[in-house]
Amino acid sequence: MSKRAVLEVIALGVEDAVAAQAGGADRLELVTDMAADGLTPPVETFAGIRSAVDIDLRVMLRLGDGFAVGDVERVVRAARELRGAGAEEFVLGFLDADGGVDMEAVERVVGELDGCRWTFHRAIDRAADRDALRKQLDGMPGLDTYLTAGSADGVDDGLSTLLTEAARAGEPGYEQRILVGGGLRLDHVPGLLAAGIDAFHIGGAARPGGWAEPVSVTAVAEWRAALDGVS
Repeated sequence: MSKRAVLEVIALGVEDAVAAQAGGADRLELVTDMAADGLTPPVETFAGIRSAVDIDLRVMLRLGDGFAVGDVERVVRAARELRGAGAEEFVLGFLDADGGVDMEAVERVVGELDGCRWTFHRAIDRAADRDALRKQLDGMPGLDTYLTAGSADGVDDGLSTLLTEAARAGEPGYEQRILVGGGLRLDHVPGLLAAGIDAFHIGGAARPGGWAEPVSVTAVAEWRAALDGVS
């Protein structure tokens, strides 16, 4: 029996989290401020969601728009506060001015996470060299996932990159799970599953009414059925 594919849904608050879990989400990515593509939520938001649902939560560590770390000590403090409140999984990713991975910032923040599991997010889609970034991050404690569309422009544009990277699974720098997100649609799913990709991330797709509306249980359930191969 094949393992069920992971469905991760973006949650901005308790209402989103409860709906996503009810629809069949396996995990939530907790953020605030989608106008800036998702920033670190307040500790109180994390705590409220943690007490409302029992699925895995990955909390964004990103304090400003763009992929530069900004004030790394502020990011470290945010991580420390969230860890203190019980957060055990995170999402982060920092690039330098040349589009390379900012190893100093990543190492500083990951050091604070003390072995917690984490996702390197779509900063990889803005990197100057994806392969170099993966190889530089190889062996980082806790790194188990890359959230990627294969391209900064979304899955339509990045499909060939996603399939190429999936085919390299297990090579140095490619041991981590590929979590596909960014312009992902239901019609992308069969081809991605066939390529061995088993993790999917949705934000807007879980909100037919737009970002001003909460997560829809029905929309999440439709994705769950698609990933489970139920027509």
